[in-house]
Amino acid sequence: MRIADWPATERPRERLLALGPEALSDAELIALFLRTGVRGKSALDLARDLLGRCGGLAQLLGAGRIPDGIKGLGLAKRAELSAVLELAKRSLQEQLRADSVLGSPAAVRDYLRLRIGALEHEVFLALLLDSRWSRRRSLRTRLR
Repeated sequence: MRIADWPATERPRERLLALGPEALSDAELIALFLRTGVRGKSALDLARDLLGRCGGLAQLLGAGRIPDGIKGLGLAKRAELSAVLELAKRSLQEQLRADSVLGSPAAVRDYLRLRIGALEHEVFLALLLDSRWSRRRSLRTRLR
């Protein structure tokens, strides 16, 4: 069934406008970017297929690219989703640069995910910590 045939209160776009983006599932948010489905599959079905193929939203964001071979996700839709993923990453990088503090294990994890999470090859990375900064409960670093 097409999303246009659903009751207005159940359609992702209308729910977003009425309830805010927090009310939508990951698949519903992705479906809004996809806009249309293919014969037999709605945009929401395509979004669910994509999330299932990637193993969830975190893996999709970490992968840095949209996988091939999902019927209904041609070059144009994959390019649009790739652009959205890149914007999300840049937003996170901008936040990290603004703070320029890696003051918790979670902040270090997020920084490393952004920097090396999507690489398809193994890397060696060392973080050099200064104990004087740790006494101040923060680790300052220049993020490039």
